[in-house]
Parts: sequence; structure tokens; C-alpha cells
Amino acid sequence: MKKLYVIFTIFALFAIFGLTSNVHAQNGPVLYFCESYGTDGEVGISDRFTTGFLTVMVKCDYALGLSNVSIQYDKMNVGTGKFEYYKKFEFKIDPTMKYIYFAKTKTADMSFDAPGIYRVYLLDDAGKTVTSSLIEVIK
Repeated sequence: MKKLYVIFTIFALFAIFGLTSNVHAQNGPVLYFCESYGTDGEVGISDRFTTGFLTVMVKCDYALGLSNVSIQYDKMNVGTGKFEYYKKFEFKIDPTMKYIYFAKTKTADMSFDAPGIYRVYLLDDAGKTVTSSLIEVIK
């Protein structure tokens, strides 16, 4: 009977704390991909694309507070299963921005030249990860 009382007490505590806590699936910036971004917004959102130029999107509920950022691609080495540095692009953004697209510019080609699995990062000016995501590039 004593074991039943202990189990019931533990269950009751979990139920009480479970009802009073807020669970958020995503509480920070989200990085995702599309074919392009134009006057009609995002075109072709996915996490699987063919080789070529893509647009990296970042969306957040609050201002990111960043001015100098980088988009870095790391490609998975199929032999080792580890990600290795592939490319990095520098950008200047407004610190009040919550919704940003990073696309091909004169200094950033933003292309995925070879098929594979890539991990893409948004890095702050100190090189720390703000957000990241995976993408599969096929022929």
C-alpha cells in the first residue's frame, strides 16, 4: 500500500507540473530554404533541392539584434559520416530584423554545387551558431 501511495504522489506531481508549464516547439530563430524570394514571398520551400542556387530564410518571433552575420555550409563526408566545412558567406543585416532572406549577391554565390547532405548555419559576428538546419541536395 505504501508503494502505491508513493507512485500516486509522483504521478500527481508530474500532472500538476505538466499542467502549469508551457511547452514551445520552437522558441528561437528558424532556418529553412526556398528556391527564391521575390515580391510574392517565398517560392518552393523544401529541404530537398537539386544542385544550384538557393535562398536561405531565417524567421524569428523577436529581433535578432545582429548586424554582421555569416551563412556557413558544411557538407557531410559520406566516408566518415562527419560534416566538413564547405563554404561561408558574410552579410550585413539590420539588428531589428526578424525575417531575413539570404540570396545570391556579387560576393556570395549561395550555390550548392554537388549533391549531398549539408548542414547550414546562421553565425553571429563571433562565429557562434544562431540557428541551423539540414538540407539534401540531389542531382
